[in-house]
Amino acid sequence: MSYRIDLDLCVACGACEPLCPVDCISEAAKGKRVIDEGTCIDCSACAGLCPVNCIAHIE
Repeated sequence: MSYRIDLDLCVACGACEPLCPVDCISEAAKGKRVIDEGTCIDCSACAGLCPVNCIAHIE
């Protein structure tokens, strides 16, 4: 299980990236962020503070 960023909703604010304890969030096209699902430890640190709620838990 991990988290995924909905790129249609992401506003490229970057707030999620410094919150990740395993650095699995990186910049993608147009400044939006993506999560490496293989590295994500399912901690939810990023999802709790996303200002537009674009980060969702996936199974």
